[in-house]
Amino acid sequence: MNDGPGTISIDGVDFVRADSVKPPPSGKRAVVVVDRGWIFAGDVTDDDELGRIKITRAIHVFKWSGIGFAAMLEQPKSDKVDLRPCADVDMPADAEIFRVPVGDDWGL
Repeated sequence: MNDGPGTISIDGVDFVRADSVKPPPSGKRAVVVVDRGWIFAGDVTDDDELGRIKITRAIHVFKWSGIGFAAMLEQPKSDKVDLRPCADVDMPADAEIFRVPVGDDWGL
């Protein structure tokens, strides 16, 4: 039984073509959501000894409209997403709410 393009179901288990699966990001680039509503993206380095997070090749995710957070992650070049270059970020580790790993060229 075929459940859609590139999908097949056998005994209730769905399978997809291997070349249709996007590999997980392998680098250190991430979108980091920080307290007070700030969102940055860049190459993240955790300095556990100092309790700091450093973001290089930083981008400020200024705003997005008409699409959700997940769509913003998938389509950073959309005209509905406003990304702005910024200086490298150095912040306290406890300011981080969460981070989402992204590809090494995300937002660039």
